[in-house]
Amino acid sequence: MNKIKYFFQFLIVIAMFFIFKVLGLRLSSYLGGKIFQIIGPFFRSKKLIHQNIMKAFPNIDQKKINELTSAMWDNYGRVFAEYVFIKNFRITNLNNNIIVDGKEILDEIKKNNEKVVFISGHFSNFELMAMQLEKMGIKIAAVYRPLNNVFLNKIMERIRKKYICKNQIKKGIGGLKDLLKLNKEGYSTALMIDQRVTQGSRLNFFNEKAFTTTIPAQLVKKFNIPVVPIFIERFDGIKFKMKVQKPIYFPVGDHFKFFGLLSNCDIAEYCLESTQYIYISDPLSSSELETNAIRLPSGDHLGLLSS
Repeated sequence: MNKIKYFFQFLIVIAMFFIFKVLGLRLSSYLGGKIFQIIGPFFRSKKLIHQNIMKAFPNIDQKKINELTSAMWDNYGRVFAEYVFIKNFRITNLNNNIIVDGKEILDEIKKNNEKVVFISGHFSNFELMAMQLEKMGIKIAAVYRPLNNVFLNKIMERIRKKYICKNQIKKGIGGLKDLLKLNKEGYSTALMIDQRVTQGSRLNFFNEKAFTTTIPAQLVKKFNIPVVPIFIERFDGIKFKMKVQKPIYFPVGDHFKFFGLLSNCDIAEYCLESTQYIYISDPLSSSELETNAIRLPSGDHLGLLSS
């Protein structure tokens, strides 16, 4: 039954992608945003989204909640439409649509051939971050979660590997082996840390305890490498600014504790400044949730925490 549902979803998405391709990037991005503002609430719980926003903004009023929800769906719809034009962002004049704040930090990482762990959350068009890092000459491997829809997943994996980041690491034990191999070959790692996991450490996220992936902390401890928070925001419709923060080095012996406290704190603080954060997931719950966000097992896999 699921395969039939997924196949019809696949046909609808392909049809929409074809229309977007004809319309062009700017109009498609705008139209995608408007469509998702209409249909989005039918696919995700309005109550859940409002609860997440109230956790981020405890003193917010209902009018502002509605405005943030509408802005979120607008951004999410734009991201959906922009998948058709990822190639253009990568290899045509659209590469001028992405401004990098902190380019000197990336230049230094590249110059020193330094391995780092890039961390971020689901802001704006989050797919563009790994793409931009690779375009700028950073050797990088990006962790991702395959889509549940097997038909759409084939297309998305092709887009990601060809135009976003060549080294796409699938979540799971097999992916961790690939991640370790690439790390030893000098590749940095990029992953989202705001997705739900069902294992890991319960750390503060908007003043509530949430399971947080420990994979970045394990990499930091195992290889003694720094963490680089990065974020992206949209402006003027189809233009973006990617912000790269300075590398954070952790004292030997307490990587796990310090990283856990820092990572969710940075994400939460940036959420408070952004109207483009995707509030549809529920990281504060311990049950499973199917989203487009990546998820990784969070135990001490493959002896990562061993000395």
